[in-house]
Amino acid sequence: MPVTVLLVDDEPLVRAGLRAVLDAQPDIEVVGEAGDGAAVVPLVRQLRPAVVAMDVRMPLMDGIEATRVVLRSVPDPPKILVVTTFENDEYVYEALRAGADGFLLKRARPAEIVHAVRLVAEGESLLFPAAVRQLAAEYGTNRARKAMERASLTDREAAVLRLMSRGLSNAEIAAHLVVSVETVKTHVSAVLAKLGARDRTQAVIAAFESGFVSPS
Repeated sequence: MPVTVLLVDDEPLVRAGLRAVLDAQPDIEVVGEAGDGAAVVPLVRQLRPAVVAMDVRMPLMDGIEATRVVLRSVPDPPKILVVTTFENDEYVYEALRAGADGFLLKRARPAEIVHAVRLVAEGESLLFPAAVRQLAAEYGTNRARKAMERASLTDREAAVLRLMSRGLSNAEIAAHLVVSVETVKTHVSAVLAKLGARDRTQAVIAAFESGFVSPS
């Protein structure tokens, strides 16, 4: 089955460019488009895309609020890939905090766009560039630090979280720690549960905000 994608951007030329790149792939299919975040929920319910490529800045409803609405109101929601012009955009960071799964620059090369969609669809790795890591560290809070302390991660869980923060997949973490992929999945699940994180992205944000992981 191909990875189905919904494109959401208020610029028709951006949508056309993304569609041309993605539809050229045998394993990816663009199933719909929207010009604003306000149209996302009905289209997600109708088309059931695996990934929503979402502009972060739109006139009626921006990508941050659209992400919140999708995750709050749609059962089994799609993965959300934030698409933006500026890598150090605070909107991007807020979208990731709201629950978006990845990050893509509009100026990315075609191969990078395709890789980002596939990576987000798989859900085992993160698109977490240096600029966003730095923003997370700058937005760190005492609350985040205390939550990390309360989590009381084991040494192995802490190691897994650090590797997750580098964007490694379960298979890559397993190879690095010389354990099985199933063991890594168990540790990842434990990390998410202890941190009260919905997914890997939220766990990694907590790691940077709390200072548990350095952005450098």
